[in-house]
Amino acid sequence: MSKEHQAGMSLIVKTITRLTVGLILLYGIYILLHGHISPGGGFAGGVIVALSFIHLMLAYGKEMAFKKLSKGAASFLESGGAIMFLLIALSGFSGGYFFLNFINKGEPFRLFSAGIIPLCNIAISFKVGAGLFAIFVALVLLKTNSKEKER
Repeated sequence: MSKEHQAGMSLIVKTITRLTVGLILLYGIYILLHGHISPGGGFAGGVIVALSFIHLMLAYGKEMAFKKLSKGAASFLESGGAIMFLLIALSGFSGGYFFLNFINKGEPFRLFSAGIIPLCNIAISFKVGAGLFAIFVALVLLKTNSKEKER
């Protein structure tokens, strides 16, 4: 048996994961982008996006998840999300105060109608999604290290 077939869970779980992980990722992006119109936003969207990568890790093993999103990329996205959020907030100073809505508002209940809120949601989702993935990776690596020490 190849190493890919040994790592992770059963063939049934891997097949279902292959079919559903893209839909979970797409749903997370939908929740993220429509957070200013309906319930959701950056935090909820970021959690759902992170769960799609965690789903991959649980089904296929940590190597498959690292192929899709490496530890370095997760760290970069988490830091980038925090910096992006801070830059959006500081950009308001150009108009006089912190978090000034410097983008014109559109028609209510339309996708591009909320000024800087969608940008803030994207930044928050990067921070939350990458942070949650990094926490899960740390827990998996901690468990792996403790199993190796027991042997």
